[in-house]
Amino acid sequence: MADVVCVGAHPDDVEIGMGGTVAAMVAQGLSVAIVDLTDGEPTPAGSHEVRMAEARAAAALLGVEVRRTLDLPNRSLFDTTEARTALAEVFRELRPRIVFGPYPLDAHPDHLAAAAIVRASRFWSKLTKTTMAGEPHYPARLYHYMAVHLRLVREPSFCVDISSTLPAKLAALEAYRSQFGENPANSGVIESIERSARMWGGMVGAEAAEPFYSDEPVGVASVGALL
Repeated sequence: MADVVCVGAHPDDVEIGMGGTVAAMVAQGLSVAIVDLTDGEPTPAGSHEVRMAEARAAAALLGVEVRRTLDLPNRSLFDTTEARTALAEVFRELRPRIVFGPYPLDAHPDHLAAAAIVRASRFWSKLTKTTMAGEPHYPARLYHYMAVHLRLVREPSFCVDISSTLPAKLAALEAYRSQFGENPANSGVIESIERSARMWGGMVGAEAAEPFYSDEPVGVASVGALL
């Protein structure tokens, strides 16, 4: 069981887009799981074993105890019946109230496919009269995080203050040595992610923040929650 499930196309997507929010939710006592649809391989400096070790280390730095990597194909990720079923069965097992998925506009085809798979699997997970494992479940909310390969600035539905958890986010990203530290093509990426977090923080009066996007109106329990 998990209060929140965060889905990425590859290991490190969730950390890039919402690692600080993940750490903040864990600190608040929420049960958070991460699901990677693929292992992210092949990459220039990685391997399946290396990526899985990095993903486990990054999750531990964020305080996440449950991380799943589905056996879907990196570079050939599509919104198929098999992909929908695999993720829907995770939703039916973990029964989250909230699901986070990738922003549905990107240059990376895997990210586009992941966004579609998340949206479809949220609906599929409630189906009855199906061969899918588990009991029907419909996550109440779906939000999108930004971890894209386009130079996009979109007005968010809300931002989460990650001033206290930015160090955990950056440490989790550093855990992916094969993707950042050992890949010259990605030198400076972590610094760029930190600058982005501080920019969004400046927009909401915080040291750092992460933006999120919703297809539906976002409700709050009280006006005080907006302060």
